[in-house]
Amino acid sequence: MDKNTKICIIGAGPAGLSAGMYLEQKGYENYTILERNDHVGGKCHSPHYNGRRYEMGAIMGVPSYYAVHDVEEFCGITHDGPKLNRNYKDRSGKVIEPFNPKKNPLRIPHLMAMRKQVKKLGELLETKYKGYDINGHRGVAQGRYEGFAVTPGREPVSGVNENLKDLALPFNEFCELNGVELIRDIWIGPYTSFGYGYFDEIPAAYVLKYLDFQTTMNFVNINLWTWKEGTQFIWESLDAKLKNHARLNSDITKIERTDGKVFVTVNGEVEVYDKLIVTAPLQFFPDYADAREDEKEFFSKIDYERYDVLAVETKPEDHPEISYYVFDNMTPERLGHLMVYYRRWRDSKDQVITTYALRKHKNTAEIPYDICKKTVLDDLKTMGNPASAVVNEQSWYYFPHVFSEDYASGWYDRVEAMQGKYDTFYAGEIMSFGDMDETAEYSKELVERFF
Repeated sequence: MDKNTKICIIGAGPAGLSAGMYLEQKGYENYTILERNDHVGGKCHSPHYNGRRYEMGAIMGVPSYYAVHDVEEFCGITHDGPKLNRNYKDRSGKVIEPFNPKKNPLRIPHLMAMRKQVKKLGELLETKYKGYDINGHRGVAQGRYEGFAVTPGREPVSGVNENLKDLALPFNEFCELNGVELIRDIWIGPYTSFGYGYFDEIPAAYVLKYLDFQTTMNFVNINLWTWKEGTQFIWESLDAKLKNHARLNSDITKIERTDGKVFVTVNGEVEVYDKLIVTAPLQFFPDYADAREDEKEFFSKIDYERYDVLAVETKPEDHPEISYYVFDNMTPERLGHLMVYYRRWRDSKDQVITTYALRKHKNTAEIPYDICKKTVLDDLKTMGNPASAVVNEQSWYYFPHVFSEDYASGWYDRVEAMQGKYDTFYAGEIMSFGDMDETAEYSKELVERFF
């Protein structure tokens, strides 16, 4: 492709800004990033409170976040934030230690069996499911893999593996098929509590591409990255480093693609481009663009989570001493309840804590926002850490995905076959996974494949 190609990127979250970075590194400098909001970062959102930043979206990373590390190196920054730790409570607010055999002698057989199953899963993923951890979902429903290896070098790899078709199964069924049901006790913490849905509804591909074995072990061993100025700082730094900064407060009302050109109406003015990269939610693309019938058909299959975050003050005597996970509340039956609450700054009690809850499940009526908010605040009282005030609140459009039937029928392969068809390329969360590293990594692959 001509290096002077004029490219419009919609969205200045991790996917859009990373696309700009990777394009720039390949010599494409005629790009524009349009962002509807007044800040960059998307769900990496780190507001200020009492002189420090807290997290309303993404919290942390791990050493296997190679695309995020690309950004760090490009910007000259590093993960310099507070060290994280956590403990656990049951739904009554009692502190528990579910993985400590000394504290749970009656659970020793269960814990030993779980440990064996974790080892078994690790072996299965390396052998039976070779290629499972490749970024994106291209070919999985057809029993093949193609992309970049999950290594620092990210060398191109490809192959045929019929067993990968199993990844279309809901994660519960995948675990039962392979006799590793107990590993869900480990995987649920960094999955469901982080807002990515429940194991009875979400295809195993999403779970295992995000929580591949090395990433999960980093979570288990609390080998985590944070940033002093928050995850949003990563993307603020990238935006500042790019030759073409994101244009904020850009309201796109119409996109027309005709005669090899893309006409974008932004803030009432028409701008002309050669190519379009969409990193904003594809589900809403037909609302403002001249979506073709195939785009409308496929994008209508996308569902998403309703993931609510509250930032609350507490009285000093009620401030939690650590972050807590509440496994009891990570089931569909406890939809709308507090799953985790997070204390970012361990050296101070004049900071907020943040709470996280899901209120959407495939087979359950969606819980209204206000009811979920009240439930979470009541749960904090039960936990012994009542809120004295709500400082900030956010209900995210979170983790766009398709369900097992559409995944198995080749949704991803059909959408991938459309890349570039209308001078348009599709990226962002739905094309990989809804965490910052997977979306950034997909932008790298997209640029490598088509530019």
